Amino acid sequence: MNTLTYKGYIGTVNFSDKDNVFFGKIEGIDGLVNFEGESVKELTNAFHQAVDDYLEYCTMEGIEPRKSYSGTLNVRISPETHSRIAILAKQMGISINAFIKEALDKQLASML
Repeated sequence: MNTLTYKGYIGTVNFSDKDNVFFGKIEGIDGLVNFEGESVKELTNAFHQAVDDYLEYCTMEGIEPRKSYSGTLNVRISPETHSRIAILAKQMGISINAFIKEALDKQLASML
């Protein structure tokens, strides 16, 4: 899936053959904010405007402009992977949850 980024927000991008238009939505927020354009430049400008409008709306309404996450995530993995994680976590003397959290933190840190 293609994405755009602006001011820390991500917009997913799709194309409609029927309408001959690019379209997308801002991800990771409470609410639905769409944008569209007939060219990449138009789409990018519409995305930027959508983010700016969303932020302005949040300011006017006095609301936090991001989606809140609970910190709980259900991930489906194969039984083999689950078993390997359990063994490694046990060897390290930590819980499966702590093992996965540490692995995700390391992956995220390597991407920055």
